[in-house]
Amino acid sequence: MIVGVPREIKNHEYRVGMVPAGVYALVQAGHKVLVQAGAGLGSGILDEDFEKAGATLVASAPEVYGQADMIVKVKEPLPAEYGLIRKGQIVYTYFHYAASRELTEAMIKTGAVTIAYETMEDAKRTLPLLTPMSEVAGRMSIQEGAKYLERPTEGRGILLGGVPGVEPGNVVIIGGGVVGTNAAKMAAGIGARVTILDVSLDRLRYLDDVLPPNVTELYSNAYNIRECIRQADLVVGAVLIPGAKAPSLIRREDLQHMKQGAVIVDVAIDQGGCVETAKPTTHANPTYIVDGVVHYCVANMPGAVGRTSTFALTNATSRFAVEIARHGWKNAAKAFGEVRTGLNIVDGKIVYKAVAEAFGMEYTPLEKVL
Repeated sequence: MIVGVPREIKNHEYRVGMVPAGVYALVQAGHKVLVQAGAGLGSGILDEDFEKAGATLVASAPEVYGQADMIVKVKEPLPAEYGLIRKGQIVYTYFHYAASRELTEAMIKTGAVTIAYETMEDAKRTLPLLTPMSEVAGRMSIQEGAKYLERPTEGRGILLGGVPGVEPGNVVIIGGGVVGTNAAKMAAGIGARVTILDVSLDRLRYLDDVLPPNVTELYSNAYNIRECIRQADLVVGAVLIPGAKAPSLIRREDLQHMKQGAVIVDVAIDQGGCVETAKPTTHANPTYIVDGVVHYCVANMPGAVGRTSTFALTNATSRFAVEIARHGWKNAAKAFGEVRTGLNIVDGKIVYKAVAEAFGMEYTPLEKVL
């Protein structure tokens, strides 16, 4: 199989879909890997590093897409790439379809086989390809939130950890999964007062065991969320329903009761956001203000720390890239539950139910295409 790795074109996206170790594994298995020149520079990987691993460098994205049987990326294809994708081609990347009808319709039209990192589940019902980027995004949410709480960026002028004689900031985290847990660790580590909310009592019990004393675990419901955000300096939205649009848990009218200059970091923005006033932003223009509350809604947060993110991501993705190349997508889906659950759109049909439901579109059971 010919595997193609194009350069990412999303705003300030510095990750790359494969590292030299992944190239080497594919080449050793008898496959050819095409890498677009400069694809790894944002992650500190030189073209010559890919060449030493056995890759063939090509100059442009059309060359990569035009020759490859499978495209390995990081972020969803953008409109400039839609026309490069062809029928039957495998595209293996993050898609987050439920956040974009345009992308969904475009991929249906291509007739490609799309395998979404974010819906790939293992036998334990965890999301092994989403987890590493959730870890990065969770930790970054506190880093970015702390920055935008500074007065020059129109925040409240709060140092989250406080200093002796001055109380620390209040951080509210909605969702106790991978993003929320990592956010809580970071916020607690710098000395903030942290409240983390989740709908699972078992999860709250676990968090109570593993998180430090300056973290309070609270059951998540509309009343508790509303009361918590009134006192918050920083709110982190960290909810996830795999493959589906995130629920809207903070309403426009709730902002009126928040502190002026408070910050919301909506990590769920990739899946539509869990704040009613959230809209995707970029690293170039990361924030906007609604009713005095600073909103940070960058849809590719981990892209800013390209090197860390690329290696964390490809530790999880490369194994399945090798298996898909070895077996083909159908046989890989039959052999590996992760690949099976990653299939979202195949030959113009939506085969992942949550995506179809997000837009009221027709759903085709996966068995019909396998």
